[in-house]
This record gives sequence, structure tokens and C-alpha cells, in this order.
Amino acid sequence: MTADPNAPTQSFPSPDHRRPGPARYLVPAVVAAAVAVALGAYGKVHDPEGTAFNLAGFSSTSAVKSWLATVAFGFALVQVVSAFMVYGKLRGPSWAPALHRWSGRIAFLVAVPVAVHCLYALGYQSYSTRVMWHSFLGCFFFGAFSAKMLLLRAERLPGWLLPVVGGLAFAVLTLLWLTSALWFFRTVGVTA
Repeated sequence: MTADPNAPTQSFPSPDHRRPGPARYLVPAVVAAAVAVALGAYGKVHDPEGTAFNLAGFSSTSAVKSWLATVAFGFALVQVVSAFMVYGKLRGPSWAPALHRWSGRIAFLVAVPVAVHCLYALGYQSYSTRVMWHSFLGCFFFGAFSAKMLLLRAERLPGWLLPVVGGLAFAVLTLLWLTSALWFFRTVGVTA
């Protein structure tokens, strides 16, 4: 018979039996708001530089951003499908959790240069309705993404919370793509 290594502490109340405090929800919400507001404030007070990067083979910075945003959106679609697999709503392979994690990582890494360019080169703009919504949604997305990442590490969350926050992040990313990359492709054409 093996001795129980936790025997000396089993008479004490386990931290898992305590009622979880509101901080586990409040901290991610406050961080999300702080990230969104900080990005918006920086974008508003920063003098736009006009351009931040370009890649060889692309006709313009806008083309680079549109294609990177499209790649990020594609990986976000993989995220949604793999999330349905992870939660058992769709049949999927045993590696669906890894697919979910890696598609999210790639989507985020591809979206970061787009966001950096938008903030540094263009700033927070409101000269048209489309651009105003795009600026607002860009800040909101990175706030929602921050909240999702913090909630991933929280324990004993309601089962609906992560899918709702993840779904919100996906919905906002979709609106970002519609107000930027799709708009660009429809206006300028599908060019590299």
C-alpha cells in the first residue's frame, strides 16, 4: 500500500471547495477594457506615419494587410470548427485540441503585424463610418482576445463562458475582415 502524499493536508479545507470570487471574471474584463482603451488612445494621439512595412511581391501595404488579414481569418475559421470538435459538437480527430491551439496561435501571430501597421501607420480614424467601425472593432478585438487568454487559465469557469468569449472574438474578427480585407478586395480587386 502506497502512502498518500497529501494525507497531512487532507483535514484542511481545500481551496477548490471555496466559492470562487468575482475577481476571476473581473480581472479579465478590466484587462480587456484596458487593452482596448490603451490601443484606441494610442491610435488617436499618435501621429500616423503613413506606412510601417511592406513585403516584396505585394503591390501595396494595403494588399499585404488584406492578405495577412485573410490568412488570420482563415485560421480563425479553423479555430471555430476545431472548437466545435473539442466541445463534442462535431466529430473530429483526436488531434482537434492541438489543431485548435495552433490555429489560434497562427491567427494571432498573423494578425499582429496588421494591427501594428494599422495603429502605427494609420492610427485610430473616424473619417468614415466603415473606418470608424474598423478602428473601434480592432481595439475591441485585442481586448476580447486578452480576456480569452486570461480566462483560459482560470479554474472552475462556467462551461458556456469560454465559447461565448471565443465566439465574440471570432465575430469581431469577422467584422474586422469585412471592413478591411473584403472591402479592399471589392474596391481595388484581388491583387497581390
